[in-house]
Amino acid sequence: MPPLPTIFDICTPREDVIQGAITESDFAADLAQVLRKDAPEEYTNPVRFFANTHPTRGLKDLLLNVCRRLNSSSDQIASIFRLDTNYGGGKTHALIALTHAVQGMQDVPNAGEFIASKDMIRDRVRIAAFDGENADPTNGRLLGDGIRAYTPWGEIAYALNGIEGYELIRRSDLEGAAPGSETIRELFGGDPTLILLDELSVYLRKLKARHRERVGGQLTAFLTSLFKAVESTPNAALVYTLAIGKGGVATDAYTEENQFIADKMEEAESVSARKATLLDPTEEDETVKILQRRLFTSIDETKAKAVIEAYRRMWSNQKEHLPGTEAHAGVLESFERGYPLHPELIDILKEKTSTLGNFQRVRGMLRLLARTVARLWAQKPSEASAIHLHHVDLCHEPIRQEIVTKLGQQAFVPALRADIAAVERDQPSLAQELDKQFYAGLPPYGSYVARTIFFHTLAFNESLKGAGRDQIRFAILSPGTDISFIDDAIRRFVQASAYLDDRPNAPLRFLTEANLTQMVRRQEKQVDPGEARAQLNDRIKSIFGGQTLNLIPFPSMSNEIPDDAGENMPVLALINYDAAEVSGERIRLPDLIKRLYREKGASGDLRMNRNTLAFVVVDAQRKDEMRRKMTRRLALGMLRDPQRQQELAEYQQDRLKEWYQRSEQELALSIQQAYRHIFYPTRNRVEGADVDLGHTVIEVQSASDAPGNGQKQVVRVLRDINKLRLPEDTPDSPIYIRDRTPLKKGYISTAALRNEFRRDPSLPILVGHDVFIKGIRQGIEQGEFVYTSGDLLWGKGDPWADIKIDEQSFVFTTAYARENEIWPRPAPEASPQPEPEASDQPGSEPEPPGPGVHEPEPEPPPQEHVFHEEGVLKEALTKIWERLRTRNYETVVSLTLKIYDAGDGFKLLGLVGAIPKADKQVNIQGEYETAEGSELSIEFKGKVPDAQPVKDFLDPQLRAAEEKDVTITFDLNFNPGLPMQGDEPEKMTQRLTRFGTG
Repeated sequence: MPPLPTIFDICTPREDVIQGAITESDFAADLAQVLRKDAPEEYTNPVRFFANTHPTRGLKDLLLNVCRRLNSSSDQIASIFRLDTNYGGGKTHALIALTHAVQGMQDVPNAGEFIASKDMIRDRVRIAAFDGENADPTNGRLLGDGIRAYTPWGEIAYALNGIEGYELIRRSDLEGAAPGSETIRELFGGDPTLILLDELSVYLRKLKARHRERVGGQLTAFLTSLFKAVESTPNAALVYTLAIGKGGVATDAYTEENQFIADKMEEAESVSARKATLLDPTEEDETVKILQRRLFTSIDETKAKAVIEAYRRMWSNQKEHLPGTEAHAGVLESFERGYPLHPELIDILKEKTSTLGNFQRVRGMLRLLARTVARLWAQKPSEASAIHLHHVDLCHEPIRQEIVTKLGQQAFVPALRADIAAVERDQPSLAQELDKQFYAGLPPYGSYVARTIFFHTLAFNESLKGAGRDQIRFAILSPGTDISFIDDAIRRFVQASAYLDDRPNAPLRFLTEANLTQMVRRQEKQVDPGEARAQLNDRIKSIFGGQTLNLIPFPSMSNEIPDDAGENMPVLALINYDAAEVSGERIRLPDLIKRLYREKGASGDLRMNRNTLAFVVVDAQRKDEMRRKMTRRLALGMLRDPQRQQELAEYQQDRLKEWYQRSEQELALSIQQAYRHIFYPTRNRVEGADVDLGHTVIEVQSASDAPGNGQKQVVRVLRDINKLRLPEDTPDSPIYIRDRTPLKKGYISTAALRNEFRRDPSLPILVGHDVFIKGIRQGIEQGEFVYTSGDLLWGKGDPWADIKIDEQSFVFTTAYARENEIWPRPAPEASPQPEPEASDQPGSEPEPPGPGVHEPEPEPPPQEHVFHEEGVLKEALTKIWERLRTRNYETVVSLTLKIYDAGDGFKLLGLVGAIPKADKQVNIQGEYETAEGSELSIEFKGKVPDAQPVKDFLDPQLRAAEEKDVTITFDLNFNPGLPMQGDEPEKMTQRLTRFGTG
């Protein structure tokens, strides 16, 4: 299947959009400027204007009916037209289109989209327009010839007939008294005449409150006269605008004035007995087409259909995780009509953002989306198959200012900075931190979630603010995003957000005031650093204390670590996090640890018992998190002060208690995850080290890994790498002990042999004497050793005896004991016995070997070539690499990963597929039972890419299944083998475990 095209393959934005060259004036149509020919070319040039304009039903009706009236056509239906729509809904744009239409459209190549050629204007038309935004009722508006007009009728008179026309009604203009209808008809002069009235509400706002009633009365008189004059002139038409929304009620920024004008218009219509014909230049279902036309020059419909079909399949497959209405055919139809604009993007801007008082519907959407398209084409995210709500990038300053300044949402600046989109590079927002920490190399799911919630928050009515998780999923989900990562980002963002509404059952929405999370953060700033350090130090010491190893906390001098046998407890040196740390993938041995290991005192004397000493060191990248957890716990404790709790709501008190209880475990876990580096005695030195210390790590993945018992983790790791022996452990083989110690010379005292285990880094570290004694006994029983102590001689076959560890007790190799006639004991003299019959008689038994004759040694077991580990993926892989390197294997030929959680296995599909230099096979095997009792068994074997459709089918089925048992096995064959030298295994581990797969 070919890759799905992106919007960058399908859509071509207009040049001014993609260049970000659209200015504020391009969004704000000004009728007066168009008539004066000093507006931007987007409006004054009819060719460009109509190329950028979508022919809505209302606009075509307006042009047709006004042109028929001006042409005195017998098909005309009215002379007075009222354009009704909300503020920013295209009224002024329609008047500009009408102005160009009545001035002729002969050079407009797409004129036929708007009006038939037979209905186009044939004669010159007089145009007079009153634009309330440019009116100046107090100082008068300068029109030319030194004339200033104060009223709508003054401006219209000058526009129709110049200075002569104004002189005709000068007194009416100066006195604010409306002229009569005959006087107005005289201004028409018999020519086709078009009168345009725009933004009367803005004109009324400019009047002082005490003048409005008087002017309002005159305005009614003027409109009545104007209506009569137009009606009685066969080739005259009047078009006026009124920002009245659904239900005939004004709802925008000029609500009071619009309602006042609406009442006066109704009064004038009543007096003149003429009703205006109502037209809406932009109906609800046409908004998206207007946006499409203005933003893009072309959209490849064939490619778009393939993308829309991919969305349809995806919505169908994930329908149980999406809002019930989103899979409805209406959403698909909206997407087909408005591609590349995602239906949720348009719905939110229309239904929520447009309720804000200063958001102009079409104009505001166009301004925001033009900046979004420019930003998208500059960044070109690979997963962009359509333009979603989350593509409105709040980090981009023009978009940010559109929201904060243009829409007046300054109250959300703290939330933007803390949670959504910080512009300060050194202080990333929560969403940006999540993207860096968890979604590197993926779409920025954290930012996508934050932006989507934010735009769902921008609404005037409380009931409209916010969204459910299913709505957020629907808004973000695309063929290039994964619903599991969307859910993960929602979960992480909700847990850590400082400004999300944290009330029980509240929808996902932002508040302008900080929530409990932010209160805790503020309290954290008041925690005394010295107190936090002291508390953290005590907690670290407590976690790594124990009965197995002798903890030496925070040593800085060599003489703080004993160099004697002590209580036969090996030493665990806990290094202070400010004294030394380990950083990066290439491990370097800190100088402090070298000195502590090599020396035993201030004089520089060498340490003897080095094989009793291990070091635990902090990870440089994780120690700050450990400190933060300590600070958080102290801050939570402060907020639990009874007086402070009175300031909190009851639900916040409950949550604070829960957080405080959880913080103890979180702190313990963060300490163990920070103190993860172990240095231990071995001949396999750390690269570049000049002492016999090797390195391993503790992997503590979750709270279930015994948080609060760090020493247990150290012991586990040292045992796993075969370095530490506990009393209950099996001893090393006698041959190993013989060949790796001075015993290979023939004999050694038990005290000296025990000291070898304390001094030689190539030997295991022993806890107590039990394993040591078991090892000697095992050697005696197997005939490898002979033990003497005083008069006691103990060899193979003898009854058990106590073994002493002192300088007077010795262990001999059996060979040495024979050579020196120590073993076997001389046989006691016996009475003569009759000679046995010949051995070749039938039924005779062979004689047993005599004293000193060895049994033949058994063949050594075959070398192990297959290694198995079970556990969290990262932990298991780390153990495998360490075991291979310990046994000096050079390469790995094959690797099998068996995953018992289908969700984790599905996450690994893409990650395994990206591993280079390996043949990858996947086996999916299992069964599930639906809630209705239906059953399905499945077995898939094949290449990783071929498993993707299987995953797409199985994933939603397994989520809904009542019972399920599915395992996924990956087989990787490396050709050539995966080298153990270098860091390739660790890089593969990091690649496979990036998302915490199990």
